[in-house]
Amino acid sequence: MRGIEDENENEDEDEDDKAGKNLIEKAFTPFWAAVRISTMNRMNPGVDFFFSKAKRWQEEFKKLRKIVLGCGLTEELKWGKPCYTFQNANIVLIHGFKEYCALLFMKGALLKDPKKILVQQTENVQAARQIRFTNAREIVEPVLKAYIKEAIEVEKAGLEVDYKKTSEFKMPEEFRNKLDENAGLKKAFAALTPGRQRGYLLYFSAAKQSKTREARVEKCVAQIFKGKGLDD
Repeated sequence: MRGIEDENENEDEDEDDKAGKNLIEKAFTPFWAAVRISTMNRMNPGVDFFFSKAKRWQEEFKKLRKIVLGCGLTEELKWGKPCYTFQNANIVLIHGFKEYCALLFMKGALLKDPKKILVQQTENVQAARQIRFTNAREIVEPVLKAYIKEAIEVEKAGLEVDYKKTSEFKMPEEFRNKLDENAGLKKAFAALTPGRQRGYLLYFSAAKQSKTREARVEKCVAQIFKGKGLDD
């Protein structure tokens, strides 16, 4: 009988333990939910310097930042730019150029683009798309929020861009000439992973002027010989 009583006591203790854990979980759930929410819709002090040091697009950046944070994304600093993430996945970033500033959607190629405002920077850019602005008046909050929310849904659904093979990329003439002149470089480039090869081709092709493309090629020769990628 004592053995049975011991077992019953142990069962009671197990039930008590479970009940206690449940109470603790219920008590702390609002706390952790608040912690998660506090990292969203909030400006990250580590990103402030990007906005404060910007010589152009101050008004536009401020407006874009407010809109993006209003969509429940987390603000981080990546590649020296404000990048906004959902569950650690990159959704959109803010960047500026001489002629325009923009929101860059990481998987913009998968968005429906009903307003026909997404821009493919160069023909070799596969996934990312920009929405460009030349003044604050062009920044329409409801439109941008709709695009951002769709980008979040794309990420939630686990959709991926169907990337082209490296062989399908157009090789800049300046780089092709360099490979023809240097058999060692050609062999070293062929030995790189497809992802590293694509990175170089995109980098070289992004330059509009031949002189700039040649300079980029010369700059990367040593890196290619080392078997490293553009950002390694």
